[in-house]
Amino acid sequence: MTISPKTLHYCDALLVVDVQKDFCPGGALAIEGGDEVVPLLNSWIEAVTAEGLPVYFSRDWHPVNHISFEEQGGPWPPHCIQDTDGAAFHPDLQLPESAVKVTKGVRFDQDQNSAFDQTGLAEQLRKDSVRRLIVGGLAEDVCVLATVLDACKEGFEVILLQEATRPVTREGGEKARSKMRAAGAQLH
Repeated sequence: MTISPKTLHYCDALLVVDVQKDFCPGGALAIEGGDEVVPLLNSWIEAVTAEGLPVYFSRDWHPVNHISFEEQGGPWPPHCIQDTDGAAFHPDLQLPESAVKVTKGVRFDQDQNSAFDQTGLAEQLRKDSVRRLIVGGLAEDVCVLATVLDACKEGFEVILLQEATRPVTREGGEKARSKMRAAGAQLH
């Protein structure tokens, strides 16, 4: 399937996953080329909002000493700590006034990689009459993967903007794309 801003439908929405300073070059958990997704996502944000369609932005918003941090036995260095500069969205990312922010990773006892994990996002999408979700963001093989898999489980049609996402590792990205395809997501 080919998707472009010219082929948007009334039931579409854009979901930008975790394009935050800590996941971009110079950040605490930088993904190579993470900032390269911003211009493409901005084009989609502009097109989607011009059509009056909803745009959602998920963000990691960890408490200090979060369970996912290495010091607590987790796999990651401290990142996206609540109210820090690193948790802010990338400064060049264009958040429209109508943007819906989805905050995740706030629990002390578990990680929440998916934007759907105990956030109420699926219910909000249904309330907003969304049936097809266009997804991009960071990281392809962690939070984007978890979000896309959950969106598919929730019954949404999902289109991944491959050029608008970057993986932690190349191998991780290949495995993630395979899992997303198998779950029913379309890769564009």
